[in-house]
Amino acid sequence: MKHVMKGLVAGILFSFSQISNPVTGQTLRLEKKWETDAGLKITESVVYDKENKILYASCVNGQPDDKDGNGYISRIGLDGKVEKAEWITGLDAPKGMSLYKGLLYVVDITKIVALDVKTGKRVHDIEIPGAAFLNDLTIDEQGSIYASDSNLGLVFKVVKNQPELWLKSEQLKRVNGILAHNDRFYLLELSGGGIFYEVDKNTKHLRKIAQNLGGSDGIAPVGNGDFFVTNFSGEINYITATGQVTKLIDSKAAKINCADLAYIPQKKLLLVPTFYTNKVIAYEFKNK
Repeated sequence: MKHVMKGLVAGILFSFSQISNPVTGQTLRLEKKWETDAGLKITESVVYDKENKILYASCVNGQPDDKDGNGYISRIGLDGKVEKAEWITGLDAPKGMSLYKGLLYVVDITKIVALDVKTGKRVHDIEIPGAAFLNDLTIDEQGSIYASDSNLGLVFKVVKNQPELWLKSEQLKRVNGILAHNDRFYLLELSGGGIFYEVDKNTKHLRKIAQNLGGSDGIAPVGNGDFFVTNFSGEINYITATGQVTKLIDSKAAKINCADLAYIPQKKLLLVPTFYTNKVIAYEFKNK
């Protein structure tokens, strides 16, 4: 109860944080709208299904690297109500997710699992040879699937269910969040204090956008060329295309993690899983 009360107080304090961005000349603010109640266990990633107007959250429900069969996917309404906590069960430690043509793809330690969102059934698994700890997943416009391995510092690619090693670099030791967006590719590197890179998809050259981001975890595009980036320890940052970093939320003192987030531009709604705090928090983004 003490921990819950600390989280609620922190929510009141940081949900109305307001910061002026000197680059854009705008006042950037996140206003807390809701948080889920009980029923979720170690929330790692959240995805918005526009067609069905529903949110999916991956719940590790155990140790992040345990193949224990305890992990599950939850369905959450846009009002924050958990429609079904254990919607799809039998996973091990599900983390990063992406939706493509009716299938929800989820990384699960050393494999990618494809789930049918209409039936709630497991369609097939894609084993990733050589993988140790798959952490995030993204899908590009052509349907190619990418998965990061945080233990090995690698990015794997899957085309037509065939996996291959796609990215290996001396600059990468612990890759976490990845994002394929508008034919570009972005990633977060945990070593070096937390670095945000753009990757040239042809040459694999890494261009540093921003650094000193701490436990850099998730990336979500704002829709104007900028990004929301989380620090797992408890920060939400706004990063412009030119690398200007503005901290919007700091919940470290309250021990509220910020994991693999999602953003709905049409609703200006930012969805943030809190991992060990066992919930998803929604914020309205205001930039006037």
